[in-house]
Amino acid sequence: MTTSLSSGRQVVRFGAYEADLRAGELRKNGLRIRLSEQPFQVLTILLEHPGEVVAREELQKRLWPDGTFVDFEQGLNAAVKRLREVLDDSADTPHLIETVPRRGYRFVGSLGSSSGRIQSLAVLPLENLSGDPEQEYFAEGLTEALINTVAKIGALRVTSRTSAMRYRKTDKNVPQIARELNVDAIVEGTVLRSGDRVRISVQLIDAHADTHLWAEGYDRDLRDVLALQSEVARAIAREIRVKLTAVDQARFADARPVEPKAYEAYLKGRYYWNRRSGDGFGKAVQHFQQAIAKDATCAVAYAGLADCHSLLGAWGSIPPEEGCRKAKELAIEALELDNSLAEAHASLAFATMWYDYDFLTAEQEFERSIELNPRYAMGHSWFGFYLATMGRYEEAYTEITRALRIDPHSSAIRYAFGFLYWSWRRYDQAIEQYEKALALEPANAMAHGFLCLAYLCKSLYEPAIGAAQKSVQLSQGASSFVALVGEAYAAAGCREEAHKVLEQLQEVSKHQYVTPYLVARIYSALGDKDEAFRWLEVGYREHEALMVTLKTDPRMDELRSDRRFQNLMGRMNFPA
Repeated sequence: MTTSLSSGRQVVRFGAYEADLRAGELRKNGLRIRLSEQPFQVLTILLEHPGEVVAREELQKRLWPDGTFVDFEQGLNAAVKRLREVLDDSADTPHLIETVPRRGYRFVGSLGSSSGRIQSLAVLPLENLSGDPEQEYFAEGLTEALINTVAKIGALRVTSRTSAMRYRKTDKNVPQIARELNVDAIVEGTVLRSGDRVRISVQLIDAHADTHLWAEGYDRDLRDVLALQSEVARAIAREIRVKLTAVDQARFADARPVEPKAYEAYLKGRYYWNRRSGDGFGKAVQHFQQAIAKDATCAVAYAGLADCHSLLGAWGSIPPEEGCRKAKELAIEALELDNSLAEAHASLAFATMWYDYDFLTAEQEFERSIELNPRYAMGHSWFGFYLATMGRYEEAYTEITRALRIDPHSSAIRYAFGFLYWSWRRYDQAIEQYEKALALEPANAMAHGFLCLAYLCKSLYEPAIGAAQKSVQLSQGASSFVALVGEAYAAAGCREEAHKVLEQLQEVSKHQYVTPYLVARIYSALGDKDEAFRWLEVGYREHEALMVTLKTDPRMDELRSDRRFQNLMGRMNFPA
């Protein structure tokens, strides 16, 4: 029997693992794992302070109290590395042991208790029973909505949508899925939509015992779908004996009726937004606009539309006026309708950063978003991206690590991590992250584009050109990725090819937006500083989004010593 750690617990359970502190043994699913003394001591110390940072100096004192070990840094690193190996954990996507740069380590897993209390769960994709493939968006959208609602329970760690969706139509059993997601329980079920009626059947499964704890069916009018999600979340909390706090109750209180056609359009918008493709963004914009037309009070649709405009603007697919400026207006409208919407605060932060270069306001909005919903993975990821552009790399590492812990299978968060390492001039680690993003989503044009830039910074010109060309192919010729091809040619010394790309971009600019910042980088790579600065000035005047990367962009290093660069940096108002 286990007791609380503070009262002398001798056996501590976390996920599939069990640490017998008295015997000095670690077991997984009841089987002993060979682990030497120092890694086990590290685990014991971290388990004594779950959720808290344990300083490297404290670990040194506990592991080598006499101070005789000379290279304790190497010894500690080796102990932590071995511990992660046996726990099937990793430094960049920690489920159990998180590195806090320059400080120490923190245990971030969920500890078991004597009652076998469930502290973490995953909501698997609801099965579409309609037999109509066109209804897949509805099942997927309702799954995401249910995940977001259950995640409002403060005492519960809930796996994100991206990671959960990987188990759609899987052959893996519940215990196996739970081990891979490091959760105590699984929620699975079905959904059947018929006109304006929706029926959801859900069941809760204890993943370790592989036993059903609860099952229920709900038949409701689509107008009451928000109340239905709150009802399911409350039932789950009741069954796993989690006490809802006053804050949790308040989060469930706003379950107003929805306009069915508007909600349906919103779900379609989210379905296409999650595809993160040029064509998908276009369809997402269309459906979010339809949702707003059907219900002008649909705050989440405004936030979704804002994010579409922000990313289309940031990628240079549309002009700043249509992109990030419009996104800011939409985010403000969303917050006027619902100031407690975390997604809208993150939307406003992103748009304010990209268009106004108002970095202090952006930071305040990111922090507010995370305060409202600490489990909003993209909020952490975008905040990490912002911090990387400010040169605050260790803080950025912390935020993006949190995002990955919430959503470890997100390719978008992976290439945000790659961007951080690239800005930090850690190019090998950046390449590793981009490759992981591509393993998750091989057709990701953005990851190929970032991979090109990382190769360029290592003077690997042939693979850089290949990655840039692949990004053009996957993006169906988007001008921003065409510009990367030009930059790669210029950096490789292929001046004629680079100038041909510049001519191509000049022709493209007659009928679609071409980002001045990337044109400036081509000229910089060609050694033409005057033209590079001319295009940077155009970008600044137009409020071009990528100008926010000016402070840390390694590809701008050749221009940094020029007084014109320092003058431009001053006008950008980057915080000290």
